[in-house]
Order: sequence, then structure tokens, then C-alpha cells
Amino acid sequence: MVDAAALATPAAAAPAASSLSVSDLHAWYGESHVLHGMAFEVPKGQVVTLLGRNGAGKTTTLRSIMGVMNKRKGSIRFEGRETIKLPSRAIARAGIGYCPEERGIFASLSVEENLMLPPVVRPGGMSRDTIFELFPNLKERLSSGGTKMSGGEQQMLAIARILRSGASLLLLDEPTEGLAPVIVQQIGRTISRLKAEGYTIVLVEQNFRFAATLADRHYVVEGGRVVDTFLNADLQSNIDKLHAYLGV
Repeated sequence: MVDAAALATPAAAAPAASSLSVSDLHAWYGESHVLHGMAFEVPKGQVVTLLGRNGAGKTTTLRSIMGVMNKRKGSIRFEGRETIKLPSRAIARAGIGYCPEERGIFASLSVEENLMLPPVVRPGGMSRDTIFELFPNLKERLSSGGTKMSGGEQQMLAIARILRSGASLLLLDEPTEGLAPVIVQQIGRTISRLKAEGYTIVLVEQNFRFAATLADRHYVVEGGRVVDTFLNADLQSNIDKLHAYLGV
């Protein structure tokens, strides 16, 4: 087992410049101590996954990065700027977008209203035309109620909203959960295109086979900390170890 603190050293960091650097991150829900020194790097323009069993702390890590955890400490640096003490609204304006597992679609609003509701918080937000090129289903359903679409269409809408905002770092929590295989493939093509266009992505994903087609690096999370890391290029030689971690 690899000590989490060791992963924060230069020897373990990716050679590319980091978009996101997390070090000695702790977080609590009330009195429950959930994260116990999370430490990992996300190189600019890459996709990394947080892998682990349910309850390992993966979603809490994304919530902590986004600043929606009430109690946290440690270091979270985005593009060289420390954000651990910033409120979530300032973190969003810095260029981080969070797509939660529950998607957060407003039932009382149409698809178009859901899409246009979040403000563009910094230059570089994706245009409507480009969004509709990525997700043609949304263009066809603009007047539909936000929660009257399929689960896959709601996931497309949730991702589209943060692309409009101007975010360059995307935090995606279980984007394929419960979706039909054809929609999973479409989400995968979208993530691949976003990576090619320079977006940086942190992906929490139970569908490991899906994650392995997209990611540059995998971090294994247990007990609220990173316990191992694999480059995607080295995945096959470590597959038995990974299966043991994940219980598959």
C-alpha cells in the first residue's frame, strides 16, 4: 500500500504542469471525519479517475474541491492559486465546474431554462451551437421540462450547463450511472472531445471499463485517502491489484 503523502512528492507527480493539486486534504460531515489526507495531482489537459468502493470518499473529494463541504482543511491549488478558504461561488468563477451525481436539474424549468440559468463566470464558455453539436438531443428538447427527459438526456444537460460557464476543470461524479450503453458511448465520446480541446477532467466512475478508455491516470481511494496510483499505460500489468482494491 502506498502512503498518501508520498503521492504529493515531486517524484510521484506527473511531469506535465498541474491544473489541480490536492495535498493533505481532510473533510468532515458534522463530527464524521471522512477525508484523511487526500493527495493527488491532475495535470493540465488530462483525465484522471478516482476509483474506489462506495463510501471511500470520492464524492466528498469533489465536493471539497468545489467548496461545498462546510468543514475541510489542507491544500487545494487550482492553476497555482490556493482555493481551500474560498467560497464555492469564487471557486466556480476561478474556472472549476462540478456536475454532481444527482445532476441537479430543475423540474419547474424547461431544458433551455436549465441550460441558460447558470451564468458565464469567465471567458471561454462553450457556445450554444457547440453544445448542440455535442448533444443534439438537447436542441430537439429545448421546450421540454427538465426532468421529463431520459436519464441520459438529463446527464447531457447537466454537463452542458457547466460547459457554458467557462470552466476549464470539470468534476464529473458518476456521469454514466444507470444509463443505457448507447448513451454511455455518447458521454465517452464527449469526454474524449473535451480532453482533446484542452479541458482537464476529474472523473468519479464506478464503470471502470468506461473510465479506462478515457483516463490518463487512476487514483485508488480507500478510507478517505489515496492508497495507490496507476498510469493508464500500466493498467494491464496492475489489473489484479486493482480488482483487489475494488472488490471486482
